[in-house]
This record gives sequence, C-alpha cells and structure tokens, in this order.
Amino acid sequence: MTLIDLTLCALMLAGAVPVAVFAAQVLASLPALRPAPVPSRRPSLAVLVPAHDEAGQIAATVAALRPGLCPGDRLLVVADNCRDATAAAARSAGAEVVERHDPARRGKGYALDYGYRHLARTGLPETLVVVDADCALAPAGLDRIARLSAAIGGPVQAAYRLDPPLQASSSLRLATVATVVKQIGRPLGGSRLGWPCGISGTGFAVPTRLLGEVGLANGHLAEDLKLGLDLALAGHPPRFCPEAEVTSTLPAGAAARRAQQTRWEHGHLSLILPYAAALARAALRRGDARLAAMALDLCVLPLVTLALVEAGLLGAALAWWAVGGGAAPLLIAATSLAVLVLAFALAARRWGGGLLRWQDLRALPRLVAGKAGILARFALRRQTVWVRTERAGEGPST
Repeated sequence: MTLIDLTLCALMLAGAVPVAVFAAQVLASLPALRPAPVPSRRPSLAVLVPAHDEAGQIAATVAALRPGLCPGDRLLVVADNCRDATAAAARSAGAEVVERHDPARRGKGYALDYGYRHLARTGLPETLVVVDADCALAPAGLDRIARLSAAIGGPVQAAYRLDPPLQASSSLRLATVATVVKQIGRPLGGSRLGWPCGISGTGFAVPTRLLGEVGLANGHLAEDLKLGLDLALAGHPPRFCPEAEVTSTLPAGAAARRAQQTRWEHGHLSLILPYAAALARAALRRGDARLAAMALDLCVLPLVTLALVEAGLLGAALAWWAVGGGAAPLLIAATSLAVLVLAFALAARRWGGGLLRWQDLRALPRLVAGKAGILARFALRRQTVWVRTERAGEGPST
C-alpha cells in the first residue's frame, strides 16, 4: 500500500467517525420512550425570555408560561434592542420586563447576560429556565426540567421540536424530519448511551450558581451550543430530558429558512475545531468519558451537510481508484456513506412518522443544493453577525 493509499485511508476513516456516532445515536433512539420518575423537590426559579421585536407573539408566550409558575417564581422578558411594542405587550400579559438598548452588541447571548444580571441584582433564584419568545413550554415540562436540574445540580435540556408550518412544502417536510432527528432523536440516543447533550437555546434549565462560571455575554451565531460546551468544560455537561418538550414552528419563507440554517450551520462549524480539541484534552486530563462523547457529538455535522462531505470523500476515493490507486479508501468511503443512508432511513421511520411522504424525496436535490451553498459561503464569506429569523408575515429584519 502506497503512502497516498495510507493517507486516503486515514482521511476516509476520519470521515467515518461522525457517521459511526450518528448511527449509534440513531440505533439507541429507536426503542419507545419510557418516562422517568419526576424528582420530588421543586426549586425556586425564574423563566427568562429573550425577545427581539416579538410584539406579535410575546403575549401568547407569557400566557402559556404563567400557569407553570409557583408563588415566588419570576417570569422575566428581556426586550432586547426592540423597535416595536414588545416590552409593553409583555407587561400587559403579566411579565416582569427589562429593556436593553445596545445596538453595537447584538445577539441573544447579550440578552441572556442582561437578564441574568438583573436577576442577580434583584434576587437570584435557584434555577434559571430559558424559553425563546416564539416557543411554547407546557407547565408540566417547565416543572420537570426545573426539578431535574436541581436534582442533578446541572443543566437540563428539554426536547426541542420544530414543527412544519401549515401546508408545508416537500423541502420543508424534509427539513423538519432532519431537525427532529437532530434535536430529539440524536440527544435521546446519546442519553441512553450515557452521553451528555448540547443546549438547543430554548427550553433549558440551569442552576444559577453555575452561570457565574461561564460567559453569557457574546454575539456568537450559536450562543446556545457554545453555552452547553462551556458548561461541560466547567464540569457540568448538560442532561437531556425527553419527557419535557418545547415547541416552535420552522419559518415558512425560503429566505427566512435559509437565514436560520446559515446561522445554525456557520455557528456550529466555527465551534468544531476549538471546542472538540478542548473537550478531548479535558476528557483525557480528568478521565471523564462524557467530555469525549461531547467532542464526538460536536463533530457530527447537520445531516445533509454530513452526507455532502461523505459523498465528496467517496468521489475522491473513486477517482483515486480509477487512476490505479488502491481500493481500500473506496471501500471505507462507500461503507461509511451506506451506513449513513441506512441510519437516516431508520431515523426517518422512527421520527418522521406523519411528517414525510415518499414524494417529498423529489425535493432532496434542491435541499442539497441549498446546503452546498451554505457550505460554500462558510468557506468564502462566513456569517459572523447574529441576525434574527423572520417570523410569519414579517418583512426582512434589520
């Protein structure tokens, strides 16, 4: 075997690692869920809702959260750089409201930090629960993640379900299934393997004493993922709670959906190298396999992006074989792509029930082309500034 063969084999094996992680998570997620008992002690809590120009729906979000509060709990809305009546609507709905005006520092991380510091000045509760302004978290789910967070002394992430809008297109249904697998299927499978999960940005609870150990104030595109990784490096890997579910709706407009996907994927990709290495070093230094699992999970790219990378590796191996190179790289790459396709088929059957139809697969080339464009922009002109996703019926955000 030549040096080029060995190098290509090593490259193909490296590409197969995230596929193996994805397949293991999918397989572990397949059995039906058996709800775990609810911890008995309920901590004092504050629900923090960061909101940027959410006047149209903040009242409904507040109304849905209030029944889950107990005497002494707080519901704080941070009206962050708002140009509309978000603050007034939230106050009218019964929430405590603080307003932040700092156009130079845009991003949800800054809003979370502002709300946390307000709570610290006025009476910090034991647990903080974060819910986005366009999401719904039922009282039972709020209660469960707060109790579990207090019981384990660490962060807890609810299952984040993004539903398709009414009369969704085939590409939206495909995107919905991929998102459900990412936000629910994979974390569930990982938790059954004893792995931590990432933080999804909404529907998570964390003991407030831990927030002093990490920096919330940042404008990173994936501030939620970054927070979970920072908490893990501080010794508090997040726990997944599939029994609690926080829900929202995928944006219906193509431009809004593309902007959301670009923010998510560019943010994720920018965190892989620094945080995977940091987690691996911390895992070795502390002898903590959970951190190694988080490093591996971080390296699993979003599904279509991962498939594009695997197809590219297969193409390179096939080209080398065609000019007389060894067959080993081609065998590894082909096996890896086949495992990925099989794992997705199992995941779609388990998590795509009622969402996906066979004819929706016709939209796959268009979805792949869109993801290829997002990857190209990351390589050539990556997004670095946080931009809010448009809601239904809105014009472009500025």
